[in-house]
Amino acid sequence: MRLDRFVSKSTELTQQQVSDCIAQATVWVNGVAVTDEATQVHENNLVQFNGQTLVPRPFRYLLLNKPQQTLCSNVDGVFPSVFSLLDIERPSELHIAGRLDADTTGLVLITDDGRWTFNITSPKYACYKTYRVDLAKPIKEDVAERFANGIALQGENGLTLPARLEVISAQQVLLTLTEGKFHQVKRMFAAVGNNVVALHRQRIGAVELDVPEGQWRYLTAEEISSFYSENSEDGSVLS
Repeated sequence: MRLDRFVSKSTELTQQQVSDCIAQATVWVNGVAVTDEATQVHENNLVQFNGQTLVPRPFRYLLLNKPQQTLCSNVDGVFPSVFSLLDIERPSELHIAGRLDADTTGLVLITDDGRWTFNITSPKYACYKTYRVDLAKPIKEDVAERFANGIALQGENGLTLPARLEVISAQQVLLTLTEGKFHQVKRMFAAVGNNVVALHRQRIGAVELDVPEGQWRYLTAEEISSFYSENSEDGSVLS
């Protein structure tokens, strides 16, 4: 974790106050004054401010059911930020582990744990995500096989990784991916001659959406740890 984030998470100082304190050499790491706020610190480092040992607040892990026309951003824009739905302290410390477009609904994971987010979003870990997709036209019979074999997207080199398609009805499917290219779901269906009219994420790894639209809850310890398990059965295998 960056030193400035560590200090922010351990005190009630504003970001500007944290930057000023570090620049003034009042923050020490393992007995040495550090003036670079980007310095990385770890759990076993002794961080002190004005002689007092700093202990960061515990990380937080949330699940949110994102409504349409909201932004996966920390600030409002054309549409309101999803953070406006959170009635908790210090929401500015949080970030989203895997964003959704403004018109996409469903499961969003929110945290202040950067390493945990990395396990969800990094291609290295191939964390799977499942989407319910409403289509403009009936699904063709060969699409599931094409997605399983990988398809070429416009502007991309190579094929997409194998994806699993389950047909719910003629114009509604479940699609499970282990990668997250820009607008990937929409582009995949466009590549096979169809268009997405509604998109809803309902699962990430072992975590399934279970709260009403616009509502949120804290993750359980088991759900949190599932993204740290190297041999989890909820990994990247699609069968």
